[in-house]
Amino acid sequence: MAKTIFEELGGKYERQGDYLIPCIALPAEKERPIGIWGQRHLEYLKHYRKVTYTNLLSSGRLNTYLADIDKQAQERFERLIEGMKQAQGIMERLKEDNALEWVQKI
Repeated sequence: MAKTIFEELGGKYERQGDYLIPCIALPAEKERPIGIWGQRHLEYLKHYRKVTYTNLLSSGRLNTYLADIDKQAQERFERLIEGMKQAQGIMERLKEDNALEWVQKI
């Protein structure tokens, strides 16, 4: 019997009853922690970008992609908070001098 393209590329089949089922496994992906921003983006992908979600999942790059998105969003969030603190005059010096006023400005 002639080899299929799948077999020529190194794929193998598993016999289940009368059928030959290809042995397909997702590539191993390094687990990285995903924070709140990555989880929110995951929900967005699942609901509004299903093709992108499926492509990332099947290629084994979903976890890495979400971890990178989470890191970028966290950095932007921290810059935004720092900018708001400076714009409103909330500094560590105010915290030391007048803790009550500092709490009210937050």
